[in-house]
Amino acid sequence: MTVREDQVRRRDGSTGIYGVVEKVDFVTVVPVHPDGSIQLVQQFRYPVGQRHWEFVQGMWGPPGTDPLEAARHELLEETGMEAAEWLHGGFLNLAQGTMRQGYDIFVARGLTQGAAMPEVEEQDLVTRAVTLAEFEAMLRDGCILDATTVASFGLLRLKGLI
Repeated sequence: MTVREDQVRRRDGSTGIYGVVEKVDFVTVVPVHPDGSIQLVQQFRYPVGQRHWEFVQGMWGPPGTDPLEAARHELLEETGMEAAEWLHGGFLNLAQGTMRQGYDIFVARGLTQGAAMPEVEEQDLVTRAVTLAEFEAMLRDGCILDATTVASFGLLRLKGLI
């Protein structure tokens, strides 16, 4: 991660400083079971000091790693699952007003269960399947606060992928 302050000239000719955070892109994965339920993970997120439900997310490998390869790794690592079918749902910017980082969204189907291999920071990670109705209730009730999860779900629903 890098943080920089750029000297900028605004449209009106005035000058100023613009702070930019640069991080490598990441992936988010929505595992979909044959019955249509989706797999979530819950873990402690240090910056906000709370546990949160969200889709599988992360980055694996050096910058430039194929996003699909990273998605397969993250799904296996966090849930122990492998998928026979992968659909790319799109790419979104995370926080384009302050950060140069985005994420590829994948839907994983044809799931088989194996053993999870969480990283040391993910020792307390739990995972469970929820129906789409339950997931939507979690959104309405404020149980899901992760913007990546909310945006990914909305995009995938609009595209008819979940």
